[in-house]
Amino acid sequence: MDHSGHGMGVDLAPFTLGRGLQWSADPFFLVACLLGLALYGWGVVRLVRRGDTWQVGRTVAFAAGVLTVALMMCTRLNDYGMVMFSVHMVQHMVISMLSPILILLGAPITLALRALPPAGRGRKGPRELLLALLHSRYLRVVTHPGFTIPMFIASLYALYFTPLFDFLMESKPGHTAMMVHFFAVGLVFFWPIMGVDPGPHRPGYLMRMLELFAGMPFHAFFGIALMMASTPMVDTYADPPASLGIDALSDQNAAGGIAWAFSEIPSVLVLIALMFQWYASDQRQARRQDRAADRDGDKELEAYNAYLASLNARGT
Repeated sequence: MDHSGHGMGVDLAPFTLGRGLQWSADPFFLVACLLGLALYGWGVVRLVRRGDTWQVGRTVAFAAGVLTVALMMCTRLNDYGMVMFSVHMVQHMVISMLSPILILLGAPITLALRALPPAGRGRKGPRELLLALLHSRYLRVVTHPGFTIPMFIASLYALYFTPLFDFLMESKPGHTAMMVHFFAVGLVFFWPIMGVDPGPHRPGYLMRMLELFAGMPFHAFFGIALMMASTPMVDTYADPPASLGIDALSDQNAAGGIAWAFSEIPSVLVLIALMFQWYASDQRQARRQDRAADRDGDKELEAYNAYLASLNARGT
């Protein structure tokens, strides 16, 4: 297996965290990350200048999500990931699960809808195009659990256990396309579950939890399959460069352990977020009921008391 076709030599030193975190930017992801941060920052500044508020926590979450993408794709972790299954699996898990969750917690669509100016009557600007996309049939399909859950699972089994993975790893564009796919699948899978931004599907909280747990166990099963294999299962990583000083089967075992263990992290993060959202929703509902009671003198309670009085009168 020739490992030199991606713009890097085969003489990588044995992996250490320090070496993995050295700067080695992928141009596509570097530009994408900088553009994402710049657009989000523009939206926040626009809101603040007109006197609106925007939660600091959302900004922090979005920035953290973008920085995790940059950490995976703009350091030498990306170089090592081309020849080490374990490092690649870290990239995959972070890009497909942790990064999308953090970015979605930043509510970028809500920010865009609030920050973008209306184009005016009869015209279509960025805000109108975004609204059209949110209401499109395409988005209803790709965010439906009937699509997102199978796609989330297929991104593991149909990719790694077929020749498709090796084909994509043969070129830099193929590798970039695969990483973009991981990120996009994570976004559409977690978007309806997180429920922060508006979208075509907004199920109840219990249904969101069911959707979450419908997809997560397959990551654990995938990791166990890699750990139990007695031979290398992916040709790309079957013959690692001698300079790394690693055994292909041991590295695959480590990759399986990462996939198995990492599946718990997003589950906990999303569950915590859902619990906070659920509690906040209940609090808002209680406040609405209190305001309604203040306006109408709590007519429901008066009607119920009258009903009880009528029952009591009948009994006497």
